Amino acid sequence: MPDDAVARAAAEARAAAEEESAFSHPAVDPDATAAYGDDPDQVIDFYAPRVAVSPGGGLAPLVVVLHGGAWRAPYDRRHVTPFADFLARRGFAVANVEYRRGGVSVPAQGTAAGGAAGGAGPVAGRWPETFDDVAAAMDALPALVREFLPQADPRRMVVTGHSAGGHLALWAAARHLLPADAAWRIDRPAPLRGVVALAPIADFTVADKLDVCGGACRQLLGGAEAFTARVPYADPALLLPTGIATTLVQGRTDTVVPEAVAEAYADAAAKAGEVVGLTLLEDVGHFPLIDPAADACAVVAEEIAQLAW
Repeated sequence: MPDDAVARAAAEARAAAEEESAFSHPAVDPDATAAYGDDPDQVIDFYAPRVAVSPGGGLAPLVVVLHGGAWRAPYDRRHVTPFADFLARRGFAVANVEYRRGGVSVPAQGTAAGGAAGGAGPVAGRWPETFDDVAAAMDALPALVREFLPQADPRRMVVTGHSAGGHLALWAAARHLLPADAAWRIDRPAPLRGVVALAPIADFTVADKLDVCGGACRQLLGGAEAFTARVPYADPALLLPTGIATTLVQGRTDTVVPEAVAEAYADAAAKAGEVVGLTLLEDVGHFPLIDPAADACAVVAEEIAQLAW
């Protein structure tokens, strides 16, 4: 077998092992669940901090988690509940947000977080419902936290998200930069301590060229005909500078959302006059960032802590 084929096979085997590990943990039930709308997917799970966060027993920083799965229906918030629990055990209060995703069958390719493997699979996202839900959840959080997660301090809020959820985290922090006619636009920056985006689909132009998650970006925006008109409302790389502290964490061997996507966002931020942190992890792929058993997950928690405390 040629050397490049051997290397490719080894990389695929490592990626498969990483994915298996991340999905091997049993789901962790929340301490409370609250609705922010009438749809069954418009809910937020809350996890109270498992350890004291200060000698005086003060309130804990709030980490908002937006799960990945290429905005596709089969991949819901349950797969990141071990990650939410991991953060709670680090002393954070956690809000794990569900949102409406796509469900109509279309040709798709990819892995568990990137779509169905071959054949037909669910479409990525629902326009405009996916964005409606993230905006509504973020707007509802302060009141819901006061009722369902009194251990949390919403004044110290960090948003994190993995893969497609990383896109949504960046987008949620940029709503004040949306076009004036956007229903989701807010008139001032969101009250966030920061954003930690994990292997995010952060630049739609680059992600589209690389066919990330089987054309998920185009599907999210309603297909090729709608892509150009809708991308200014959805692409975080076009919504800069946010004025909100932002860090991207990216595995260098990620084949689901390659490093080039995060680098493109960081470059776009620099051109807009904003410094965005980019933590690149050697020999790390897509899934260790949300795998409590992986060293990369501890790095993620530290990056969140740097912004939250």
